[in-house]
Amino acid sequence: MLLQMDRITKKYGEFSANRGIDFSLEAGEVHAIVGENGAGKTTLMRILYGMEQPTSGTIKLNGKEVSFSSPLDAIHNGIGMVHQHFMLFPSFTIAENIVIGNEPGSAIKFDRKQAARIVEDLCNQYGMKVDPHAITGTSAPGVQQRVEILKVLYQGAQVIILDEPTGVLTPIEVQELLQAIKLLAKQGKSFILISHKLNEVLDVADRITVLRDGEVSGTVMKGETDANELSRLMVGRELAELKKNPSIPGDNVLEVSDVTVKGTKGKHVLDGINLKVKAGEVVGVAGISGNGQSELLQVISGLAQPDEGRIAVSGNDVTGMSTHKIREQGLAHIPEDRYVWGANREATVMDTGLMGHQRRFQKGGFLKLKEIRELVSGWVNKFSIKTGSLETTTQYLSGGNLQKLIVARELEHGTPFLIAAEPTRGVDIGAMETIHTELLKRRDAGTGILLVSSELTEILKLSDRIIVMYEGRIAGELTAQEATEEKLGLLMAGGTV
Repeated sequence: MLLQMDRITKKYGEFSANRGIDFSLEAGEVHAIVGENGAGKTTLMRILYGMEQPTSGTIKLNGKEVSFSSPLDAIHNGIGMVHQHFMLFPSFTIAENIVIGNEPGSAIKFDRKQAARIVEDLCNQYGMKVDPHAITGTSAPGVQQRVEILKVLYQGAQVIILDEPTGVLTPIEVQELLQAIKLLAKQGKSFILISHKLNEVLDVADRITVLRDGEVSGTVMKGETDANELSRLMVGRELAELKKNPSIPGDNVLEVSDVTVKGTKGKHVLDGINLKVKAGEVVGVAGISGNGQSELLQVISGLAQPDEGRIAVSGNDVTGMSTHKIREQGLAHIPEDRYVWGANREATVMDTGLMGHQRRFQKGGFLKLKEIRELVSGWVNKFSIKTGSLETTTQYLSGGNLQKLIVARELEHGTPFLIAAEPTRGVDIGAMETIHTELLKRRDAGTGILLVSSELTEILKLSDRIIVMYEGRIAGELTAQEATEEKLGLLMAGGTV
């Protein structure tokens, strides 16, 4: 056995993130860890990677008991980790990011040509192609993911931990990553894969361990299980089938007319976009990342201004208005990046829930703290948000739990129009079920929803109409009845249907 973790327990005060967990990994194996948000997956891997110390339990590597005091210690012992949020320098070249910490050259001069050759050799050895000279920050998410993996391979990792590796990847990039994992496993590398996406887990993993509330609820072989069993082990119950009633569209709650945003070198980021969302319908926006979806959301919500065109929310022209003024016209916004747009890491859970609602809970210049506490506590219970208390700062919430808090906060506004951008990014299947149900409840109550998601299954499941963006333009529109993954994929690649 390459790796053995025995009876691992991790306590934070009275709270136990891990309770007596046993986990093992063989050479050349892909062992997936699945579970709901806060089940203890990332904590367990942070212990293995030397970022945390266990309260009790032992780790054996190649039969020898080890204890890692830092990530550098783990790396020196052949364990590398690719984090959910990339740990790269965006202004560096790909080669510079891969060799950083062990750069070729002398003490006073970095040998860039040698670095590029090293990266090319790694690409050839492991079948993962990147351009060593490209700037990392301008590269696609799938390329940056490969850079992270090549970086740990360069460091000599035999065990590679992947924490939610497909969260920001397109369907094509996901398949490329899964194929790369399979190829590397055949070459003897061992993977620990943390993921919420059961179809991907069942595709690539040899064994699957399920965590629930900090404990192992089951370990199964891939060929002996299915998504339904894994779901039951994760949430402890059968998941309900999503019920979607026929939509009854009303008046326009969003009108985007001939909106253009100029980019660099004469190429428009948005090029003459025309789009309407009616009350009581979900309009899905599909497209490979970088084709204008983010810029569209920013100009609608007031985070950026269009160079040309007009935007109306609930019949009112909001072009050029501030985000606050646009929200007052009837817009709520689940942002695509919870950390950049949705929360402050230093704010408490209660303060994060209050954001955007503060005027509602003011009286005589003071906040109604009791009412705020009751409201946010209700969200914590309804969405199963795992937090020590409402005074916990959001930096200590898992990404999925923070996502649930932001979704609950924005749904509470009850506005005529809602932007839902990547609403289930990083959340588990139980939370996904809850969020999808709540979005459809809002739609049935008359809210118009603009849904932007990199998950085609989510787009197909929730949308009444679907538009596809390609190179800043709307490449096509399909009804829910017309749409298939194949048709959407063709439009996303610049083809026609």
